[in-house]
Amino acid sequence: MDVRMVLGGPDNILLANNPDTGSGCLKHPCEDQDRSSSPSVLRSVTTTGKEGLLNRKRPFVGRCCHSCTPLSQERLFNPSIPSLGLRNVIYINETHTRHRGWLARRLSYVLFVLERDVRKEMFARNVVENVLNSSRLESAIVEVASEGASTDAESGVDSKAVSKVRRKARGFLQEMVANISPAFIRITGWVLLKLFNGFFWSIQIHKGQLEMVKKAASEYNVPLVFLPVHKSHIDYLLITFILFCHNIKAPHIAAGNNLNIPILSTLIRKLGGFFIRRKLDETSDGKKDVLYRSLLHAYTEELLRQQQFLEVYLEGTRSRSGKPSPAHAGMLSIVVDTLCANSIPDVLIVPVGISYDRIIEGNYNSEQLGKPKKNESLWGIACGVFRMLRKNYGCVRVDFTQPFSLKEYLDTQRSRHLQASLTLEQILLPTIIAAQPDQAVFNGEDEDLHLNSRDLSDEPWRRQVIANLAKHVLFTASKSSAIMSSHIVACLLLYRHRQGVLLSKLVEDFFNMKEEILSRDFDLGFSGNSEDVVMHALSLLGNCVNVTSTNRNTEFIIAPSNTVPALFELNFYSNGLFHVFIADAIIACSALALLREQSATSVSEQNSSSKLLSQERLIRRAAGLSHFLSNEVAVAVPCQTLYQVFHDAVTRLIEYGVLIVAEEDQEELSPSEEPWPKKFPGALAWRSDEEDEDSDFGDEQRDRYLKVSPSAEPQEFYTFLQRILTPVLEAYSGAAIFLHSLISPMSEREYTQKLFKYLLTRTERGVAAYGESATHYLVKNTVKTFKELGVLKERREGGVCRLELSSTFLPQANRNKLLQYILGFSLL
Repeated sequence: MDVRMVLGGPDNILLANNPDTGSGCLKHPCEDQDRSSSPSVLRSVTTTGKEGLLNRKRPFVGRCCHSCTPLSQERLFNPSIPSLGLRNVIYINETHTRHRGWLARRLSYVLFVLERDVRKEMFARNVVENVLNSSRLESAIVEVASEGASTDAESGVDSKAVSKVRRKARGFLQEMVANISPAFIRITGWVLLKLFNGFFWSIQIHKGQLEMVKKAASEYNVPLVFLPVHKSHIDYLLITFILFCHNIKAPHIAAGNNLNIPILSTLIRKLGGFFIRRKLDETSDGKKDVLYRSLLHAYTEELLRQQQFLEVYLEGTRSRSGKPSPAHAGMLSIVVDTLCANSIPDVLIVPVGISYDRIIEGNYNSEQLGKPKKNESLWGIACGVFRMLRKNYGCVRVDFTQPFSLKEYLDTQRSRHLQASLTLEQILLPTIIAAQPDQAVFNGEDEDLHLNSRDLSDEPWRRQVIANLAKHVLFTASKSSAIMSSHIVACLLLYRHRQGVLLSKLVEDFFNMKEEILSRDFDLGFSGNSEDVVMHALSLLGNCVNVTSTNRNTEFIIAPSNTVPALFELNFYSNGLFHVFIADAIIACSALALLREQSATSVSEQNSSSKLLSQERLIRRAAGLSHFLSNEVAVAVPCQTLYQVFHDAVTRLIEYGVLIVAEEDQEELSPSEEPWPKKFPGALAWRSDEEDEDSDFGDEQRDRYLKVSPSAEPQEFYTFLQRILTPVLEAYSGAAIFLHSLISPMSEREYTQKLFKYLLTRTERGVAAYGESATHYLVKNTVKTFKELGVLKERREGGVCRLELSSTFLPQANRNKLLQYILGFSLL
């Protein structure tokens, strides 16, 4: 049902209609609209005056880490940057050109693109020949030629073999390289202005963020590497288009070779795309392809040496869950190696956050329902564009974070100890199997786990630094991504009002949620009257929501659709703010687990000590759960400790009244309570030395005891936090139950398919409380986690890799312990 037709209200969002919006206070809705035009049922909500409370300053997101890159944080930034405000990039009129008058208004798009600064001399020259003559590639050619070619004593490797390999390398390179055309970029800019205005209401950027990027591009004689999150195929065009509009050189884009199809590949190359294999070692025997790796390395190095900008998607593919996927740091490692080889003086890294009200792909339900991904084709893309022109996809927000020096980042890592990567099995197996609760390791707590400072040539240290950098970048890009109205509405419907809610109550909760998000220093990708923004979000979510009227027809009830595809799609958009509440949600689920554990072991239910929570045990239990869910979400950047993150989350929940400090009851704590070790992690990584000296954080490290508030409002928020994680935990608990059916070894693909069918059947039969727990990405993550945990192990049989239960989990008792560990955190 079309929500706009039912409610009769305007779909009006301030940012969609205002080309430039300041970044000070979010505007009061009454400044832009007449409230009398709103539905009467909604006026009753807003007349309470709550909307007038929207006076919080918009946070400026995207500053680089002052722990890892303190010098970069001071560069490019000045106090006026945040106040520059937002701009709708696709709003173009004659004021954006050098001309005025009637004709300029009619030709504003043409004049605008013609006046952009894009010239042939900006881009790389003689790339193919320079790459083929590079010493790195020469060595690789000789190595490959010598493997199967005959040699003689005088000439060494057979020259015919070398020539053959060289021709092969040239062929690979011709398939790979970009061929940027300034004229085609201008034409595409005009076409995109037309198209984007057709199916987006606005594409918002922060002018202060672009000012920093523009200054870095023009004043620093080093290449920029843009590292965006990957949500949609539009991402490629979006970033190039925004940079073009701001006279910033178009980047060379690392694109998967699945897009290397006739006609389309030519267009992509002219816009800066170069094609790389999605798996670098696509050889028949599965060995490393030395030639291709060297070719890619030499090509990337040549681009950086000529100060070309790069755009690399660390996730490798579009996120099917709405959350960032794990990073693949192959291309990033080439950039790091190029810098460390002194081929370039420095590189500026620019993480980029992208948020959509609704992605143009609509959803990934076919893939989440287990169907194979369709290969890209020119016809499919043409049909997709045609479908897009018939719909509106709301607003888009792109956040370019503050560029930081890669050289400074690496120097910082050399000056500090890095934590060695422990396996999930080493961290959690004692907790699950050996009945040693809360033994999760905190970052920085054990000096024996540190890697010493060293040169980047030390391979384990190099791998760790690059992995940490990739995690840091993705975390920053995700945290900088604005929260959209569809994300909030989907989350409220799934995890606060799953059985349905009055529209007026949904609007009220939407307002409270956006205030909460702003208070956590996350930005919003919308503004304006909450009533109209909610209606806009509901119209975008379309068939995923059901709208019914009450008996008096004066109010409407909004509920999420109970169909599996609808739940999958709502979950996708809800995950857009998963990272906002994840630390608090883990604390809430850990508190539930500890209370259950204490209730099971207490002698008497009237014993008040059974309801007390040791803060330190709570944080330690949360650390264990965060390790367990490491394939789902990143809780902290590598330069933070889990203790820091969860200590802050506990403090926040105390401020909200969800947790209460129960100092008067500490003496009643059971004497069998496990004491907290005396050794604590170091000071907060983001605090300066002066702040550490003046703070009382050391006093707070003394253990204290907490209670969960019995009051209705804090309990509602406490339950909401737990519900956010419950679908994930339900997927893992279902996977733990399915382990009992693994009698004989089977291939990972077969095992994943059977597990998916099992979880989907539970959902369709109503056994699963949360239908979104059966998404295919969750199924794959459970298999990955169980392999890392040591539950499943791989065994090769006749060249085929098969999964089987490890010896540790062959006993049914241990599988039951795993299930109970997961269920302990869940509301189920």
